[in-house]
Amino acid sequence: MTAMTTTIDRPAIEKTHALIKAHVRVTPVVELNGADFGLADFPLTLKLELFQHAGSFKTRGAFTNLLTRTIPAAGVVAASGGNHGAAVAYAAMRLGVRARIFVPTVSSPAKVKRIRGYGADLLVGGERYADALAASEAWTAQSGALPVHAFDQAETLLGQGTLALELSRQAPHLDALLVSVGGGGLIGGIAAWCAGTPRVIGVEPEAAPTLTRALAAGKPVDAEAGGLAADSLAPRRVGELMFPIARSHVARVVLVSDAAIRRAQEALWETLRIVAEPGGAAAFSALLSGSYVPARGERVGVVISGGNTTAVDFDR
Repeated sequence: MTAMTTTIDRPAIEKTHALIKAHVRVTPVVELNGADFGLADFPLTLKLELFQHAGSFKTRGAFTNLLTRTIPAAGVVAASGGNHGAAVAYAAMRLGVRARIFVPTVSSPAKVKRIRGYGADLLVGGERYADALAASEAWTAQSGALPVHAFDQAETLLGQGTLALELSRQAPHLDALLVSVGGGGLIGGIAAWCAGTPRVIGVEPEAAPTLTRALAAGKPVDAEAGGLAADSLAPRRVGELMFPIARSHVARVVLVSDAAIRRAQEALWETLRIVAEPGGAAAFSALLSGSYVPARGERVGVVISGGNTTAVDFDR
């Protein structure tokens, strides 16, 4: 295993993609029209990353960490709202590495079940991601395990950036790309690849405006950490590594309500029979709610980032 450059740019993302491509799926895109969802007539591309191994984009960053960093006998440790933990557990299982995962009580049963199913040592405690992170740091100090950060790690950002590389080949003419924001690993990696083309639009829950608060303050700061998507989009603050990338290459950030996220989940089910988790549907909710209104003829992409949720009967 070799150390990877900490530069987060296109050449580094291309190198990362070459390293992990045998371990991750090329997730599909579906070409639609805004009118399919009762919106204006504009080209719409959904990147269905919920079909990734372990159910979310996080698997890209997990494999990047485990394939490029020296892993001690104690294995790896991760704190997560759920998806990152599932991804690290999956990558560790595939590579024969020990893994201990800490998640808060807000983590969904579907995510807890995945982590356990991949054979990781799982500990559930505390109310939010920050509590799980503190517990994981204590375990790192005690055991010597390698910490795999959910978003504030160069390898994690590079891995998530491979999604944008892949999408650039599948849909090369997008004008805008909507991406949900939690700790910022996904949007940081994507924005580093896109570097302004297409324009990257961040979408955050009103109940967890981490990047919105950071941009207003000029640095990562604590924000509210609640809402429907709290298990994936509410880490309290964005990462230090992604912030300069976002400041340079994220065109704008919009906020969406929990009700809008729920409507987006329902619309994805009604139109495509796709069950996305709240965090996975958040970016799409910006279109349905009018938080982001495309210009006439604008070609819009949306990342549907995860599907780790208990099946919901939207027809009730």
